[in-house]
Amino acid sequence: MTARSLSSLCLALALLLAACGKQADNAKPEGPYPALWEITDSKGTVEGWMFGTIHALPDDTKWRSPRLDGILGKADMLVVEVANLEDSAELSKIFEQMAFDRPAGPIAQRIDPDLTDEFETLLVRAKVRRAYFDPMESWAAALALAQVAQSAKSENGADRALLAAFDKREVVELEGARGQLEIFDGLPETEQRDLLNAVLKESRDYDDGIGTLAKAWLAGDTDQLQQLTRRGILADPELVQALLVDRNANWAAQIENLLSAREKPLIAVGAGHLLGEAGLPVMLEARGYKVRRIE
Repeated sequence: MTARSLSSLCLALALLLAACGKQADNAKPEGPYPALWEITDSKGTVEGWMFGTIHALPDDTKWRSPRLDGILGKADMLVVEVANLEDSAELSKIFEQMAFDRPAGPIAQRIDPDLTDEFETLLVRAKVRRAYFDPMESWAAALALAQVAQSAKSENGADRALLAAFDKREVVELEGARGQLEIFDGLPETEQRDLLNAVLKESRDYDDGIGTLAKAWLAGDTDQLQQLTRRGILADPELVQALLVDRNANWAAQIENLLSAREKPLIAVGAGHLLGEAGLPVMLEARGYKVRRIE
């Protein structure tokens, strides 16, 4: 695995917390479907919609619903975490600038000894030597290993399919690749190691080719999604604050500005950002909007 291909893989998990083709390619003939929300103002006027995405899926996964396809036809703009997912060269460049500037020593010394077997398993899958990850900062190694752990592909991600559907319409990004990776890069080393070890522990979930979280997403089971996204990586209070709460607060302010305009946006971000008391629906309701699940 080359540095470029690996760094492209890393972006999929960096777009945390989840193939371009024709609309029908992802159509799911019948439910259940992934969760979808409608945003209205105080008078009940529809101002936009929210859809929780997942950033990697196995080949031939069907997930698009008739209601979502109808909204794709009505929305004036798409709002995503990162817009230029197809520019692999630029994404790789950004990753490489951040991932190797502060080497943290042999990765074997940064891993919980109880997770050595999981690490060795992922090394075999990645087809690289153990020392390959040594120059990487802990957060970068964590993102890389997370992608090695799953057979689902980032090119099949829901965010990419939606970007393809909005090919000729306005796309707004909330964060951008550099801003997103800076969040990981700015974590203290202790939190980076917590992330690394949580990824190794969660790697056991992908033995059947599609993880439990992806299955819950496909079924629109937001209760299970919330449980799954609040354990492992996001069971750590500091990681929750940095990767979820702070980002959602920043996004909510940006989304409020977008909703105040005439254009109606479809806001498509990682499903984990839409759940619970720190989720975007709750934050937008605190700003005077009504957010109702419609699927």
